[in-house]
Amino acid sequence: MPDGPPPCACVLCHDYGDRDRLDNFLLRTMVHISQYGWSVVLNHPDDAGPGWAYTIGLWHSHRVPELAMFGGDVYEMEESLDLLGRQSAEGRPPAEGERRDGVVRGRPAGFRAVDQRWYGALLSGAVAYYRRTPPPFLQVLWPNADGLFPWQPGTDLPFRRSQPWLWLSPGQHSPGVWTRRL
Repeated sequence: MPDGPPPCACVLCHDYGDRDRLDNFLLRTMVHISQYGWSVVLNHPDDAGPGWAYTIGLWHSHRVPELAMFGGDVYEMEESLDLLGRQSAEGRPPAEGERRDGVVRGRPAGFRAVDQRWYGALLSGAVAYYRRTPPPFLQVLWPNADGLFPWQPGTDLPFRRSQPWLWLSPGQHSPGVWTRRL
């Protein structure tokens, strides 16, 4: 068994025979990744729930996990993901279980690995881009005003539900706005 990360199976690295039929989303994503190394996808809030944002291309360009944030202002999340993308490109990618200061509006962020069973519902653009081998994703989480993350004792229920707990399987997650997207 070879050491190191698996090869990239994205639409930039492999011709799947359908490049002339790719939609505008994938074409724009390919251009962003070719120019900048990654792209950030924004999912604006709607009647079904809060917005979220995630990267595509960090795995392709740097072989580091893609990143996703949920429940905040999509433009602030984009800014945080771009900051983390630049840090990753400089050789300082976040890691599972890490806490990093100055990421979300000058506040810290925590990182948890996303269970792949959430990918299709919440990270579908990355699934389409990477095709056969979706890369690892880390969820970027932020604390409340008291410095507590959603899973920590002492947080109130609305805050605990404001960000999904994607390190859990969908069946372990409490029902709500995030599980309705499955």
